[in-house]
Amino acid sequence: MSHKVAFITGASRGIGAESAVALARAGYRVAITARTLAEGEAHDHAGRTTVLPGSLEATAAAIEREGSEALCLPADILDEASVLSAATATLDHFGHIDLLFNNAVYQGSGNLERLMDVNSEQVRAIYQGNVFTPLALVQAVLPGMLARGSGTVINMASGSAFRNPPAAGDKGGWGFAYPSSKAAVSRMAGSLRAEHPNSGLRIFNLEPGTVITEVMRMLEIDKPIEALFKPCSPAAIAAVVAWLAENEPLADWTPDDILAAPAIAKQLNLLQTPSLLES
Repeated sequence: MSHKVAFITGASRGIGAESAVALARAGYRVAITARTLAEGEAHDHAGRTTVLPGSLEATAAAIEREGSEALCLPADILDEASVLSAATATLDHFGHIDLLFNNAVYQGSGNLERLMDVNSEQVRAIYQGNVFTPLALVQAVLPGMLARGSGTVINMASGSAFRNPPAAGDKGGWGFAYPSSKAAVSRMAGSLRAEHPNSGLRIFNLEPGTVITEVMRMLEIDKPIEALFKPCSPAAIAAVVAWLAENEPLADWTPDDILAAPAIAKQLNLLQTPSLLES
């Protein structure tokens, strides 16, 4: 029997990196994509060109420590062709994709801008990264899943898509463009369920709650956010991802709508899951 294969975007750090290693521990071969291949590379994060901790190479090393195989595929969700090329390379290398985790999000400027300040170029970039590229990836891998009669798609949702902000984006809350893009991609699951009933396809929206990211720390908004919300660790969210890959969610978790990862982690006693990147 061939090993299951996962394809994860945004896997150089945070939830994506932790999920890649958690899935490797669960027996998956893992194709990982992100902009940062090696430590020390500078990229645009919230409008600043800077170096953040984490890389595909570091994630791959952690995957290999779990005895699994990693396929490092540098790609940028603003460059749709690069991500589709990574999907093709994964299919060529492993032969199939069993789980697609659309985890990466747009990291440039515009995410925190107030409505009167955000411009159309920023909104287009946000929608490219958070809507159009995930859509193209699903369209690329879905035929194989349907042909095999099985497959899992997990789209990273956001509570900000369905709640009014407690403050402006630059004051610990959120703006307009980012949550609207997350609301758009969250409608994908219901459409696929209606279009492919009884197909073996499993598709979930996973809402991670508040997770403190390296970008938040760089912008020095982590403390205001922690004052407003109780954060959950990337490792705990990753443990939920790995659990969903192999288990059916309970009906009272509202799996046809939005799965709340922190609540699931609490119920499954996963909140204290240690980081697998540091083991």
